[in-house]
Amino acid sequence: MMKFICVEKELNIPKSKIPADVMESEALKVYDLYSSGVLREIYFKEENNIAVLILECKDRNEAESVIAALPIVEKGYIGFDIIGLRPYPGFSRLFDNKYKAN
Repeated sequence: MMKFICVEKELNIPKSKIPADVMESEALKVYDLYSSGVLREIYFKEENNIAVLILECKDRNEAESVIAALPIVEKGYIGFDIIGLRPYPGFSRLFDNKYKAN
């Protein structure tokens, strides 16, 4: 499994213009994703209402599909930048003989 950080991109449509039924559908979808373990964490940036989601998916295609299925994305109100993450390899230096003190 891979982790992905997904950062909302506003598409110049005020959130106040998004219909209430779409926002309710969005909340239900987000809850389903969270309950299933695909959506691991969800936040808003401190300085604005930009959503930041952390997904755990088998690959980028799955992450893109998950994001594309969000009702407010499907209807074109917002988009997301999807950033794939890989594990930090630096700790291996602690156990690699080349880096150990003699």
